[in-house]
Amino acid sequence: MKINGVVTTGIYCRAGCGAKPKAENIRPMPNALAAMVAGYRPCLLCRPDRLPDFGLQQPADEIAQAVRLIAEGFLDHSTTDQLAQRIGYSTRHLVRLFEKHIGATPDFVARAQRAHLARRLLDDSHLTITQIAFSAGFSSLRQMNRVVRELFGFSPSQLRAKRSEKNTLDPLDGGLRLRIPYDGPSDSSSLIEFLRPRAIPGVEEVVDGKYLRTMNTCGHPGVVEVCDVSGENHLDVTMHLATFGSIVEQVDRVRSLFGLYLRPEIAIKKLRRDPIIGRLVREQAGLRSPGTWDRFETSVRIIIGQQVSVRGASTLTGRLVERYGEALPLNLPGSLRFLFPSAKALATADIRDLGMPQSRANTIKNFAAAIVAGDVDLTLVTSLEETIAMLETVPGVGPWTAHFIAGRVMGHQDAFPVGDLGLRRSAGQLLGRSVALLERELLKIAEDWRPYRAVAANYLWTIT
Repeated sequence: MKINGVVTTGIYCRAGCGAKPKAENIRPMPNALAAMVAGYRPCLLCRPDRLPDFGLQQPADEIAQAVRLIAEGFLDHSTTDQLAQRIGYSTRHLVRLFEKHIGATPDFVARAQRAHLARRLLDDSHLTITQIAFSAGFSSLRQMNRVVRELFGFSPSQLRAKRSEKNTLDPLDGGLRLRIPYDGPSDSSSLIEFLRPRAIPGVEEVVDGKYLRTMNTCGHPGVVEVCDVSGENHLDVTMHLATFGSIVEQVDRVRSLFGLYLRPEIAIKKLRRDPIIGRLVREQAGLRSPGTWDRFETSVRIIIGQQVSVRGASTLTGRLVERYGEALPLNLPGSLRFLFPSAKALATADIRDLGMPQSRANTIKNFAAAIVAGDVDLTLVTSLEETIAMLETVPGVGPWTAHFIAGRVMGHQDAFPVGDLGLRRSAGQLLGRSVALLERELLKIAEDWRPYRAVAANYLWTIT
């Protein structure tokens, strides 16, 4: 989505805004963040502030992952220096890259994300302004007032007075409802169906086209419901919590799970011309690669899935949760009963009699212990090769598992578990063969899909 600054009014608009500013007064802007840095405030007619990720184009991989870390709240408890160290850059170089690719510093990105969530809650919810301040991750009402006025040109109370009551979401069963927007195509209904057989019993379930799962916010357990809204570029989310003290992290987790941080346009533009998978891409342009709600949880689910069926892996993971997860003393909907066990709990657990090979049980313990010791860091931003090498230091984690974790959990778009039988069968089917391709054959073909082999794999899995 193109963004324009209007010098005569001091606002920024979406290209094609109904206000129709004169061409001589328009200044093209790289994105909404750059417009805010330049002092423009969002138009109240076309509402460019509703754009997800502020209308950013896909930046360099390291910067995209840094933005994701900021969204997860990294700068709420750490400094820009520590963020730079996590990525392997100097602070000066990191800030320079942010200004080049995004048009704003990391600190400004963090403030803007909190302010935009606050704006969303002012529009959609019935929470008080004080409740919204803490829900959006601000340390005080005064801080939210200052940042919101700086970015939007109005106080929170003035913005709430301008909202359209017909667009306000009524709470369901006491829950907090809000819209989480996305840009570009997205087939979230298909992704929910993808999650259905992979749901961890007791933790996740899919009911009537809705994805539900347990969660923990500020020490308070609860449930989140997510459903796709046909014809609308947003997810409808309802959170059932004892307190809405801070939901920034939960909103980010929804966006991460549904692949909304990855802008698929560039990958689709490249892959749709491919002679092998191009037809799949053209037919399903809205397909997004699934992400993760919790990085450790999904990694363990992947490890358990080694050499077993999808349904079998879900059953085994459910047994693990029932034995070592945190039971919730709440009357939750459906079969939801547990929080997924922590790395610390599994690192010392005696994982036996769950129906899985002892070698795989040992791999789970080894992986959890490596997380606790800091030998494996699932938020570390490194090259794909370095990430694979780090993961394979864990006894029992081989290339298949490492590439799966690198792709789905850590966001490497070129990760490619070439040993996966489903991938090789699908590729063989597309080539008119009755047998699966050999690994070396598929690797050779996949060279044309770089640097988006993980995206290509997601399309291949749709025909298995």
